[in-house]
Amino acid sequence: MAGIYLHIPFCKQKCRYCDFCSFPNRLDVAEAYMACLYKEIELRGKQLEKTVFDTVYFGGGTPSVIDPKYLYGAMKQIKKCFRLAPRPEITIELNPGTVSESKIALYKRAGINRFSVGLQTAIDEQLLEVGRIHNVRDYLYCASLLKGENFSADIMLGLKGQTKEDVRKTVEVAAASGAKHISMYALTPEDGTPIYTDYLNGELPDGDEVRALYDYGYALLKEKGYARYEVSNFAKKGYESKHNANYWARGEYIGLGLSASSFLCGKRFTNTTNLDDYMKCILSGFLPVMESEDVSGDDAKFEFVMLALRTAQGISAEKYRAAFGSDWKADFADAYKKTAQYFEEEGDYTRIKEEYLYVQNSILAEYMY
Repeated sequence: MAGIYLHIPFCKQKCRYCDFCSFPNRLDVAEAYMACLYKEIELRGKQLEKTVFDTVYFGGGTPSVIDPKYLYGAMKQIKKCFRLAPRPEITIELNPGTVSESKIALYKRAGINRFSVGLQTAIDEQLLEVGRIHNVRDYLYCASLLKGENFSADIMLGLKGQTKEDVRKTVEVAAASGAKHISMYALTPEDGTPIYTDYLNGELPDGDEVRALYDYGYALLKEKGYARYEVSNFAKKGYESKHNANYWARGEYIGLGLSASSFLCGKRFTNTTNLDDYMKCILSGFLPVMESEDVSGDDAKFEFVMLALRTAQGISAEKYRAAFGSDWKADFADAYKKTAQYFEEEGDYTRIKEEYLYVQNSILAEYMY
């Protein structure tokens, strides 16, 4: 598998927890930016003309905040410049406060067939607290426009004052709205974001409290027929995200747009995060790569193990051997000895036991060189 990621760095306002590369109220440069993105698609397409891509993903920022004609144009350019698989998964992230019936119709005409909707919480006061521009009613309207479509809902844990009852209400709203997939992840207070001050002041739930919320939410999702296939991702059967699964399988992907990262031929590279520099590079005929590194040897082995053990399936000894010509348990003998009690085996696979998957970071820390 191979994927295409396109970064749309615009939004109406910055959420208090957001440290992504995004610009509130800069829609005045959206047309110029998208013209540069089309050019980058052309440049990369010439380099990758032999690669077949299975997934396309529009992330941000808020892709749904810009005029949908630009996204329609981006899909037209992708189909022109890249080779897509016969039935590619094409996803767009939506903020419920920026959608309309006409936007959804144009997205579908463009070939977009999967929608990732940022619910976060079904408690309006918490949405307001973290700076979201939508409320629960907006989410339900968005879900009604997507009735019958393949769409995912995001749920955030660790918000100020969040209780198990809040999580129950949020899970029930997401499930009842028809979401085929639910991402439930813990808020990470990043230094430099407004919410980091709340974290420093002890106003956010601590790690044990967030784990209790997660365990409770996990039980609810399991009861409602959502299977956990990765630590933060749950889906009805057949609706797992192919694009994200490719990341966890250490598959190849090309990132297009501001700050977008790529992984091709064992090399990881990232575009500049400076909006003006990005457009200047493209207009001058250069690719806007800011940094690049080869990922090989022990680093590649650790990545393989780390990503595979995030999933419910776990790590395949055969796939590891095919990639590196060795046995992963032998390569990580000391770490495996320390953590073996957290694993279970099934055929060729070793996975973290269900009750320990949420704390997999502390387990995987033993595997870092």
